Amino acid sequence: MDLAELLADAMRRQCLSCEALAHAAAIRAPRIKAFVEDGAEGPIRPTPEELTELAQALSLPLPDVLAAAGQDRRTVVHAGHPV
Repeated sequence: MDLAELLADAMRRQCLSCEALAHAAAIRAPRIKAFVEDGAEGPIRPTPEELTELAQALSLPLPDVLAAAGQDRRTVVHAGHPV
């Protein structure tokens, strides 16, 4: 499952719009829309910090979000510290 599918599925299950997720994750709505439409390989790519915020806002395991985005867990920063 890629990032777009993972986000869309989690948003559907929680009945969240892109705007509601943007508010919960403190990420601009146009960026979230791009991630949902294009995943992590589109022209707008999520930062490690954004992936962490999305995982927390959607109550998804961070390793699942990172795997869907094709990111290595060690590149993610959580609370200012590498995870």
